[in-house]
Amino acid sequence: MHVAIDITEFSYLPAQAEALGVPVPPVERLTLILPDGRTLSALRFGAEAPRITLLHGAGLNAHTWDTTALALQQPLLAIDLAGHGDSSWRDDLDYTPRTLAADVALALDRWATEPQLVVGQSLGGLTGAALAAARPDLVAELVVVDITPGIDTSAGPAALREFYAGPTDFATRDELVDRAIALGFGGSRPETERGVFLNTRVRTDGRVEWKHHFAHLAAQALSAHAPGSDAAPSVLHETGWADLDGVSAPLTLVRAARGFVSEADAADLQQRLPAAQVIVIDATHNVQETAPRELAALIASASARSAL
Repeated sequence: MHVAIDITEFSYLPAQAEALGVPVPPVERLTLILPDGRTLSALRFGAEAPRITLLHGAGLNAHTWDTTALALQQPLLAIDLAGHGDSSWRDDLDYTPRTLAADVALALDRWATEPQLVVGQSLGGLTGAALAAARPDLVAELVVVDITPGIDTSAGPAALREFYAGPTDFATRDELVDRAIALGFGGSRPETERGVFLNTRVRTDGRVEWKHHFAHLAAQALSAHAPGSDAAPSVLHETGWADLDGVSAPLTLVRAARGFVSEADAADLQQRLPAAQVIVIDATHNVQETAPRELAALIASASARSAL
C-alpha cells in the first residue's frame, strides 16, 4: 500500500497548532518581482491584510516564525530576506540591513495596507531599524529581538561564525541537526529538525545544502559580525546606531536571557535611546523558536497598543 506523506513547507503547521491548542489559519506563499529582476518571497498568515511583519535573522528564513505566528493568530507577513529562504541571492553579496530594508519597503508597499508592527530578530532587527528610519510611514512600532549594533563579537556571534564556517553541504540533515544543537541553536530536537528541513534542500547529487547564501560565503560568514567600515559596512557597523536613533516609532528591545545581547548591551541601548523599552525573555538567541508563546504574547500586546 502506498501511503502519501506530506513533505510540503506547510506540513508541520497542524502539529504545531495542535500543540498550541489553536487552529491553523490560512497560509500562503507570496512572491514579488523586484525592479532589478530578483524575487522576494514571504509567507502570509491569515485572510485579512497584515498588521504585523516579521523579519528573521541571518541564516534563517520566514518559517522560523511559524510557531510564533500560530500563537499570535493575527494576520501577518513573515518575509524571507534577500539571500534567504525562497528569496533571490544578491550578486553583489550585500546583505547589510539598509540594503535588505529597501526590499522590505517594496514588499510592504505591495502587500500591506497600513503601517506595520515590525518585529525583527537579529539581522532582521537591524533591518527593521533601517526600514523604520528610512520609511517611517511603513512602521507603526518596532520590536528588535536580541540584537544591538554594539554586541560583544567574541560571545554569541562567535558561535554563529563557527556554525557557518564549517562545510556547506552534508550527507544527511541529521548531521546539521546535531551541529545546531551542539552549538546551542534551536530548541528541542524535533523543533530543530523542522528548522533544518525548512532551511535546506537536497541537491541532484544527494548532498544536503543550506538554502541561504550566507553558508556559501565563507569569508562573509566569518566577518558577518565584525564592525566593517564606512565604505564596506557589515551587519554590526555603527550605521546601525544611526538607524536606531532615526526610528520615530515606539521601540522595544527584547533581550534573550541566554542570547547574544548582554545586560551591558541593553543598558547601552537605553542610554542612547532613553525612550526605548527593554524586556527580558528567558530564551536563547532565536527567541521565536525557544520561547514562541512568550514572544507572541509580547507582540500581541504591542499590536493592540499600536492599533489604538
